[in-house]
Amino acid sequence: MASTPKSGDTAAPALGKRLKRAFFARSVHEVAPDLIGVTLLFNGVGGTIVEVEAYHHTDPAAHSYRGPTPRNRVMFGPPGFAYVYRSYGIHWCVNFVCEAEGSASAVLIRALEPTDGLAAMRRRRGLTEERALCSGPGKLTEALGITHAHNALALDEAPFALHARRSEVVVVSGLRIGLTKAVDLPWRYGLKGSRFLSKPFPA
Repeated sequence: MASTPKSGDTAAPALGKRLKRAFFARSVHEVAPDLIGVTLLFNGVGGTIVEVEAYHHTDPAAHSYRGPTPRNRVMFGPPGFAYVYRSYGIHWCVNFVCEAEGSASAVLIRALEPTDGLAAMRRRRGLTEERALCSGPGKLTEALGITHAHNALALDEAPFALHARRSEVVVVSGLRIGLTKAVDLPWRYGLKGSRFLSKPFPA
C-alpha cells in the first residue's frame, strides 16, 4: 500500500509488488535496465528509479575489479544487499549487489523521481526544487538519509523497500559518468524523457 503523503507532499502513486532478493540473482546487465521504473523507498521516503549504472567484476571501473577489501566486501557476498560507499570523501552512494555470491557485481543508483516523503527530502537537502532533490547518486542518498551505517543491509527488509514498476517504460542507455576507466562501455541506463536524470542522455 502506498504511504500516506505528509504535509506538503503530493499524492504518491500506487506501488507494485515488493521485490525480493531473487530479483538481483541475475546478470547485472539484466538487473540494471529492469530497475528503471522501480520504486525505491527507505524508511518510507523515496521515489521512482530513473537512472542507474551497471558495474561488473571484469570492469576496471568496478570497485571489485582488484579483489575483495574491507570497503567492498559486501559486493562479493550474495545478491540483494546494499553496498554503500563514500565518493570523493564527500557523498554516500548506494549500490545494489547482483549476480551469484562471489561475482562482485552491482548497480549504482544514480537518480530518482521523488514521490514519497518530499517534505523530509527537502529538509535534508535544504532546497525546495523537486527536480534537484534526487538528481545524482550523492543527492539521493542525502535526501533519503542513506549512509554507511546502512551498508550490507538486505534490500527486501526494512528500512529498504523496493516495489516493481506497474507499467512499461522506455529505457535508454549510454556511457557512464565521471569515469577514467572503461569509459566506452554503454552501461548507464535511464528513463527516456525523464526530467529527474542527473545528466541527459544524448538524443
